[in-house]
Amino acid sequence: MTPAPRDPRRLGYGVGLRGPHLPYVRDNWPEVDFFEIITENYLHCHGERRRALDEVAERYPVLLHGVCLSIGGTDPLDRGYLDALAELATRVGAVWVSDHLCWTGVAGVNTHELLPLPYTEESLAHVVRRVRLVQDRLERQLVLENPSSYATFAASTMPEWEFLARLAEAADCALLLDVNNVYVSAVNHDFDPLAYLDALPMDRVVQMHLAGHTDYGTHLVDTHDAPVRPEVWDLYAHAVRRTGGVSTLIEWDDHLPSFPELLAEADRARSHAAAALQARPAAAGAPGAGPPQRSAPDAPLVGADA
Repeated sequence: MTPAPRDPRRLGYGVGLRGPHLPYVRDNWPEVDFFEIITENYLHCHGERRRALDEVAERYPVLLHGVCLSIGGTDPLDRGYLDALAELATRVGAVWVSDHLCWTGVAGVNTHELLPLPYTEESLAHVVRRVRLVQDRLERQLVLENPSSYATFAASTMPEWEFLARLAEAADCALLLDVNNVYVSAVNHDFDPLAYLDALPMDRVVQMHLAGHTDYGTHLVDTHDAPVRPEVWDLYAHAVRRTGGVSTLIEWDDHLPSFPELLAEADRARSHAAAALQARPAAAGAPGAGPPQRSAPDAPLVGADA
């Protein structure tokens, strides 16, 4: 397996591993800092797909990113799913395991949608309990991503950013900051995306996501089918200055470009981060000391099994 990096928050710039790109990756073993896989695509895989993933995991850091945990749901946590997730994480030496702050169904029915939560004291306590149970089963810290949203609950008593910040502290989990999702939700719900970023505990942010979205005039949709838009790059620069630069991933799931084009988008993230950090005023005690670099081995992973 790839040796553990000294600081998993500083893996560099990675891309999602998608099936159509696997032949290119295995033929060329390109210069990429890490890969992120959609957990459910590999949870019970066998044969050639499993061999391909094992080959990738031997050469690159691998992150697991799930869409079916339903951490905010009311159905009992799926123990079989968690067992398979723990096995997959161990097999590929996953740097960390992430999923979304959402619910995906009820009464055993999966909607295959990342549905929003009411941001209330009751739902906060509910999610905190479930995160602790998941972390106990996985024996590692869970990483939760802010979702894009298109509806809100009238019953909410706090904004999403406060809910996330309090959740991270109460459950002792980490955060995956999806910058595009912040922008999409900010436009859809008319809030200040900079205020959202400034309210988050940046020491809890271990990774950022970037993606393209689609503007439908009345609302934005997080479609992951285009390059990152200029307004999201601007927001990313602010997030980089706040975090000191953490592991950053380009998400692209539809209308896939060639792998070299995808890698070029990751390189753009590298350039934007370097520029943001160079322009950042020096501040005593500010997190991070420069752009993410490939790190030397030998330290244990954050949240990895002892």
